[in-house]
Amino acid sequence: MFTVTWKDAENVICKQEFDSLTLAMEWAKEINCFVTIAGNGMEAIGIFGVDSVKDGKCPDGVAYDWNKASRIGRVKRERG
Repeated sequence: MFTVTWKDAENVICKQEFDSLTLAMEWAKEINCFVTIAGNGMEAIGIFGVDSVKDGKCPDGVAYDWNKASRIGRVKRERG
């Protein structure tokens, strides 16, 4: 059993239970707000469904500037 917890527009804490993590994540994507999913010894928090970057921006318009290429080998260079 997995429980999705979030706050509604009036700041009231809401909870919904699901039989699987997949169903809980689908619900979290549908309500499109910050949630906590807890169950089966794990807990995940965040806004689910943010899965694309277009023209350098996340779906909410925030600039996405993380660059893995600039981090590859960084430790070796620092040890040098």
